[in-house]
Amino acid sequence: MPQENTTMSERAMIIEDEKDLCYLLTGVLRKNNVPSACVNSIKEAGESIKKIKPSIIFLDNHLPDGFGSDFIRHAKEIYPDAKIIMITAHDSPAEIDEAFHRGADYFITKPFNSATIKTTIDSFKRPQAR
Repeated sequence: MPQENTTMSERAMIIEDEKDLCYLLTGVLRKNNVPSACVNSIKEAGESIKKIKPSIIFLDNHLPDGFGSDFIRHAKEIYPDAKIIMITAHDSPAEIDEAFHRGADYFITKPFNSATIKTTIDSFKRPQAR
């Protein structure tokens, strides 16, 4: 059966320590034909990123072993075209600015719902105007 609006290279990595959010994101992505894998720390993300080969990275900013925003540069060095979506309850203007300054493409504030995730992934699946 053909997958609509996806390419073989679309794969998501979820870096989130809240298991319920990993489950929610995995389900939404599955419904949108985007395979995903979830890790729960920056250390696990660093060990897994080359195996997962993500084109989309959902990244919590407050993880048990550090700040997700510190991982953005590393992820972009390996996969410069990957879309990085920060997901955090800490949405002060300073944290938002820091995330975008470091290379995040999107910022979603917790709590969020499946419609927000779908809208976000649909926004970068659309063909870009040239």
